Amino acid sequence: MSRPRPRPRAPRGETRLIAFNKPMNMLSQFTDDGNWPGLGRVLDMPGMYPAGRLDRDSEGLLLLTNDGILQARLTDPKSMTPKTYVVQVEGTPDDAALDALRAGVTLNDGPTRPAGVDRIDEPRWLWPRDPPVRFRKSVPEAWLRLTITEGRNRQVRRMCAHVGLPVLRLVRWSVGPHTLEGLKPGQWKELQP
Repeated sequence: MSRPRPRPRAPRGETRLIAFNKPMNMLSQFTDDGNWPGLGRVLDMPGMYPAGRLDRDSEGLLLLTNDGILQARLTDPKSMTPKTYVVQVEGTPDDAALDALRAGVTLNDGPTRPAGVDRIDEPRWLWPRDPPVRFRKSVPEAWLRLTITEGRNRQVRRMCAHVGLPVLRLVRWSVGPHTLEGLKPGQWKELQP
């Protein structure tokens, strides 16, 4: 039986943590996949790896590090690191839908942990999306701030759809104490690990 390979650890004193504002239609990996561009199109950071991921059609905070242990700590569901999203949904969220999200919903891969969720106004800091969200006069839209402590595949989208609120736009604002503050799409900044 083979032993698991140890995660690469940055040399002592050289651990880096980067906050990157991932634009829409970019992959959370450095290489292109033939259809969509990867992070390597805008970031020249050898030895850095995403700590978690954002779907191609999601925007916002993506953390990168050169330290495998830090990467594991940020992404391990047992760490319960809160991730907060600003979500534009189709429809009008009622109390029943919000209470269901707060209690946790059962998806096809099992029940989710309870989420923090509030109705909010469209954030003033939010940049215009490219391409823009399709506007329909006859269909209401709303904004939510949603915080989860898991990181399942397309979890926020699936949770919102489960309560009848399809997601139109999804922007991750924070992971733990780290936020997007001051970063425009495609920009990055060094953080304290």
